[in-house]
Amino acid sequence: MNQPEINVTPLIDVLLVLLIIFMIITPTRPSRLETRVPSEPADALPVKPNPDTIIVNADRNGSLSVNQSDPIATIAEPDALVSLIRETFAERTENHAFRTDSKTGKTDIERTVFIKAPKGLDYGSVARIVDAVKLAGASPVSLQIDRLEK
Repeated sequence: MNQPEINVTPLIDVLLVLLIIFMIITPTRPSRLETRVPSEPADALPVKPNPDTIIVNADRNGSLSVNQSDPIATIAEPDALVSLIRETFAERTENHAFRTDSKTGKTDIERTVFIKAPKGLDYGSVARIVDAVKLAGASPVSLQIDRLEK
């Protein structure tokens, strides 16, 4: 009885064609990633913060303060913080302290708020601070990182 045999010639032809294709494509792939890393500044000049900047500082014990002031609220009860930020935005509107967005050309008050929290603070606490600041009308809300230490 005759047993069927597999003809491997077409398989070898296909493999050779694939090998040639991969040999042609491989050199066109980028072999390195070129980046530019900024160097350390020679002289670190002190930079004064913008007077319209609002920074919410959180402590490890859960107290919240605004712009280096005394603690005014806690993470569990941020009502005083929300009121202070709303009052600040209302004063800016009354005083016509507007800025013009360079991309859209829209004129509005500065509503950017930075949140500065210690690295050991849990995610849920930071999320509650972000929610409270958004409730006050801040947009955008940014997280501030000064040092990436342990």
